[in-house]
Amino acid sequence: MIDIAAKRILVTGGHGFLGGHLLDQLRRTGCRDIFAPSHAECDLTELGAAERLFAHYKPQIVIHGAAAVGGIGANSKNPGYFFYANTIMGLELIEAARRHGAEKVAVVGTICSYPRQAPLPFREEDLWGGYPEEVTAPYGLAKRALLVQCQTYRKQYGMNAIFLMPVNLYGPRDDFDPETSHVVPALIRKFVEATQQNCDPVTVWGDGTATREFLYVEDAAEAIVRATESYDSPEPVNLGTGIETPIRELVAKIARVTGFSGKIQWDVTQPNGQPRRCLDVSRAEREFGFRASTTLEEGLRRTVAWYTANERSAGSGATLSSPEEGQSPTGIGGNAKGDVMAGSAR
Repeated sequence: MIDIAAKRILVTGGHGFLGGHLLDQLRRTGCRDIFAPSHAECDLTELGAAERLFAHYKPQIVIHGAAAVGGIGANSKNPGYFFYANTIMGLELIEAARRHGAEKVAVVGTICSYPRQAPLPFREEDLWGGYPEEVTAPYGLAKRALLVQCQTYRKQYGMNAIFLMPVNLYGPRDDFDPETSHVVPALIRKFVEATQQNCDPVTVWGDGTATREFLYVEDAAEAIVRATESYDSPEPVNLGTGIETPIRELVAKIARVTGFSGKIQWDVTQPNGQPRRCLDVSRAEREFGFRASTTLEEGLRRTVAWYTANERSAGSGATLSSPEEGQSPTGIGGNAKGDVMAGSAR
């Protein structure tokens, strides 16, 4: 168990969606010596940037959540960039942490690393059982490489490096830009606008049969902080709820919460992405006592309430640790822009 409240902590991605909630959770835990430089201050895709970061801040604890990310459209258009940027950011940062003797490194990965046809629920032992879903494979494989780095650095150098894999995140302060958002914020915006403008029907990508698992962002932040405090093992850990939700059911829930009563039209010419996703979350509960406490219904209500209260300023935003879209996704809070649609669930 590490008393992280007494440590100097570096958070990459701290200006993103998850990152902002992670900073809030760290402060609630009593942490005060926290550094979360912006992309303008440090672009981690630049060689040498991580070294300069450590020389300046001298962090004892590192939480690496920065990612160059995007939805289905952006992953299709920028596979090389997503692979390179996510690999180089992590490799350089973890190596700098080793050279500077950081006490703990927590790396935020992705469930995009799982094989496309992994048996459900996804168990950490199945991570290497095949190739990931093709569209998001470059991103997922880049994160897999960081898991290997964490494990080999632990074996050779004794580094306390852990690897965490959250499912699809959602919640207040998410990115609601229609060009860059993920499935939950994209659908919320669509249905809120359709209700306000009396538009009918609402069109969603795919046929609604794909399934996903959704984790409320504040629960995810709690899990990461708990793991940083007390998890010390080379094995990766799923972070989720363990509840599989069909996209068709998600759409119905969001329509109900937003008060939309019109027709829903499914564009079956567009892709579903990976067919099913659901995690075995027993390791997180067993190893550091994490169990998600926010139901999907309650989380959606909170997210819709936040969006309707802030919709003028919620049109865009940086994101963290799950593919978001962008034109040039770089650095610590980097967010890639592109053409994700409401149904393009990761």
